[in-house]
Amino acid sequence: MAIEGPLRELGIHDVFQLLDLSRKTGMLRVVSELRDDEGVVQFESGRVVHASIRSNPAPLEELLVQSGRVTADDLARARAAHDAQGGETTVTELLVASGALSQRELERQVRLQLESVVFELMSWRDGFFSFEERPAGSVGTLGPIRVSTESLLMEGARRIDEWSRIADTIPSLAVVAALAPVEDEAPSQLDLLPHEWEVLTMIDGTRDLRQIAQSLGRAEFDIAKIAYGLVTTGVIEVRPPDRAGAAPARDGELEAQVQQARATLASGRPEEALALARGVLATHAESTDARLVAARALARLGRNAEALVELRRTVQLDPLTPDVHRELGAAAARVGDFPAARASWEHYLRLAPAAREAARVGEALDALQRLTRLLEAAPDE
Repeated sequence: MAIEGPLRELGIHDVFQLLDLSRKTGMLRVVSELRDDEGVVQFESGRVVHASIRSNPAPLEELLVQSGRVTADDLARARAAHDAQGGETTVTELLVASGALSQRELERQVRLQLESVVFELMSWRDGFFSFEERPAGSVGTLGPIRVSTESLLMEGARRIDEWSRIADTIPSLAVVAALAPVEDEAPSQLDLLPHEWEVLTMIDGTRDLRQIAQSLGRAEFDIAKIAYGLVTTGVIEVRPPDRAGAAPARDGELEAQVQQARATLASGRPEEALALARGVLATHAESTDARLVAARALARLGRNAEALVELRRTVQLDPLTPDVHRELGAAAARVGDFPAARASWEHYLRLAPAAREAARVGEALDALQRLTRLLEAAPDE
């Protein structure tokens, strides 16, 4: 039996829960044109046994080398043995058999990779999913891992909640970390825990947080939380990848461009403001302020659904920026895309339930739901 549909009608959390409760075995494919990305998750009796994503295609054995769990020579010998055996045994199994890697460490690394992909997919709000049932024997795995889908859902919800609190400082794992300038009044000694020192030693102004996580063999979410703590204590600073190493004047120039877009919008010229915001996003896609200006400009323009889709493709939304979702919800409602408006407003309320605008968004969502029910109940002419 095939199960498929758009994510804005059945969220990825609901899809996972459905496959878990019905104890399905097969392959779930999730495609997002906006992100130009695709993820695959394999289930066995409702449990997740494997997950991969096109944007991070590095094989597990290469990640093991990057994190120092095995050496390049160990990997070369395992691959040679794999080819000699005709592929009957996986490279990772041969690494364990040779003693280069323990079974426990293999399972830990497989689980980290699996969780990283699943939690990334859980942040997607746009795209299309399809599930194809397959016999248990046809579902390939990277190891003896069977992860409870329920535990993944619970952990995913917790991470989204925590991400919403650190998103202003750590907007994504693509940010590059660098040591902050030393202030005269800064303490002469740092009181850090061992795992924080471990992360600090990897910060060189060129690696992003995802690369640091891979090098250390640690969960990406844990690295993001450690980076957040180091930023808030003034030990490091983070920048979007295209701005890494930029001079302060470049930062000032970017801020001036965003301020110009804001001022243009405030003066009643949303079309021009939208063009200015898009100009910033063309070179600084991580700019939350530019995304927000673009969303507000589009909400005021209220032109058509194609313009909304175009903006969402340009912005490449960070799912953890509440205000952008609020404004995009208004833009979608103006052009009659009620499912998209509902999805954006619901996501805003999940991320910022105590925000000053939360009550107003809740009222708008209630009104939208009432209107939707009235339209569905209206007799056909």
